[in-house]
Amino acid sequence: MASTQVETVSTGADKAKLAAAVLLVALALAGFYLLGQQGALVQWAALVAGLIAAAVVFLISEPGRQLVAFGRDSWREVKKVVWPTRKEAIQTTAYVFAFVVVMALFLWLTDKTLEWLLYDLVLGWRS
Repeated sequence: MASTQVETVSTGADKAKLAAAVLLVALALAGFYLLGQQGALVQWAALVAGLIAAAVVFLISEPGRQLVAFGRDSWREVKKVVWPTRKEAIQTTAYVFAFVVVMALFLWLTDKTLEWLLYDLVLGWRS
């Protein structure tokens, strides 16, 4: 039986950093709405500054560092992907479309055959 590993915030400092980041987001949103009388520039500046501060606080916490490491690892893996050439992509797409057409014809033919067998021969409804 496979065991699942659950990662949690372990230190009090990390919990405090995450709480501070959430508080900064809330303050940024509150500032945006409370500074409506000051003009749009001040509103947006307060919102952006608060969100940037929250992001910085989050990124210096352990979960933030893990997120950055995950992003780097993911980017490294994406660079390893061998993407198909244009010709290969077009050929594969053509194969898929051809298969879909063949399957559609097969299913239509099967449906019509069963319809003929059941309604005409067995039940005699269309005679």
